[in-house]
Amino acid sequence: MGKKSGLNRPGCLSAGGLVVAGLAVVVVAAISLIWGGVLFSPGALNAAAGPLALGGAHSHTEVACLSCHPAPWSGLTMTSACLACHTDLAQDPKNFHNVMKAQGKAVGCIQCHTDHRGPEASLTRLDTQGFPHDAAGFSLAAHQKMADGSPFKCADCHDAGLASFGQARCTACHLDINPAFIPAHVTAFGQNCLGCHDGRDSYGHAFDHNKAVFVLTGRHASLDCAQCHAGASLIAALKTTPQDCFSCHAKDDTHQGAFGKDCAQCHTPDNWQSAKVDHNQTGFPLTGKHAAAACAACHLNGVFKGTPKDCYSCHAKDDAHQGSFGQDCAQCHTPASWQSATVDHNKTAFPLTGKHLAVACTACHVNNLFKGTPTACNSCHADPPYHKGLFGLDCASCHTSAGWTPAKFNANHPFPVNHGEAGSCAACHPASLAAYTCYACHDQGQMVSRHREANVSTADLPNCARCHSNGRGGG
Repeated sequence: MGKKSGLNRPGCLSAGGLVVAGLAVVVVAAISLIWGGVLFSPGALNAAAGPLALGGAHSHTEVACLSCHPAPWSGLTMTSACLACHTDLAQDPKNFHNVMKAQGKAVGCIQCHTDHRGPEASLTRLDTQGFPHDAAGFSLAAHQKMADGSPFKCADCHDAGLASFGQARCTACHLDINPAFIPAHVTAFGQNCLGCHDGRDSYGHAFDHNKAVFVLTGRHASLDCAQCHAGASLIAALKTTPQDCFSCHAKDDTHQGAFGKDCAQCHTPDNWQSAKVDHNQTGFPLTGKHAAAACAACHLNGVFKGTPKDCYSCHAKDDAHQGSFGQDCAQCHTPASWQSATVDHNKTAFPLTGKHLAVACTACHVNNLFKGTPTACNSCHADPPYHKGLFGLDCASCHTSAGWTPAKFNANHPFPVNHGEAGSCAACHPASLAAYTCYACHDQGQMVSRHREANVSTADLPNCARCHSNGRGGG
């Protein structure tokens, strides 16, 4: 036998194999160029236009695979290629796809939408059993069964397709559950249920208002939501509800705004009527009998702001002085008692001293007249008959308030009043104070003899004081 020369070669690398392979490549390339890559397509593209076709048919891309399948080296994805055509999805923030994206639930389009299943096949294949409904902003945790106990189906709420939601379905279903509550609730808040409800009852009966800024206490705890949140059909509207008292209670304000709008200064949620007023924080603290006075006694007709603070505005009817002391009652009276007045007469033009301190007020202030009461002595102390009007009306020149007698006349008497043993005015003035005589003590005959012996004229002898002004001999 003869020996074979050279190495054994695989058949595919033989000349014939290489020729066949080359022909096959040419045939495949030709078919791809002629029929648009049909060798790599699992089926015909969708040809229907409309909502279920995501806005239009894909059949126009039959000859351009790269329209949806970018080259690996391009850096693009099929999802970015989808959005390049379906621009409306990116422009509408309320679109379901954008809602999911905003919640971090965005996935590739191909996970729900597939093609190449024929011209009339649906582009959407949605696994409703595992669909993440919470990502749409509404939980199905409390929506597992209908009112009659039957399981929920998508069509029960999405009666016009999965892309839409029938708001009226909420009202219709919940009327069967709570026919007494729902009509009033819809009237108060409207039918935009999704504006507040998320399926988890975050803002429903299970809502804990104590976790909000405005904690419900007292009578607020038993209020219906609509009493404060009337017409609020969105969460944003609920959160912007005024929290000050006056916004709700202006109609209950018997003060008519006189105390301003901060009702909480006096009122609490426990009871609107039993207000606690700290009058010490006003400009008129209540002391003495004022503390026991009824509010209406000073605040007539529920008017508080601008109430007069002077005594006379309330006590004019009690003024026994009839205005003669003016209107500043506090000069004498205190809130402790109206009757026990304390008058500091030293602050008047007539300070009380001596026996005047024990005199009753009415002795000088006749008929309760105070203002304009005379301060001259003779207004109360008439000139005694024995003065015979010789001393005028200036009683104080001789008398003091310590006592009417004895009088002090030394300063103005032209002759020493302590002369000899004269014990009274009558000793020298037996007839009248206008005339005097020394002969009550000094014998007239002796005086004549003595003056002659001294060679003194006796012509004016009775006028002793002319020569004896100091009460002594020799003048």
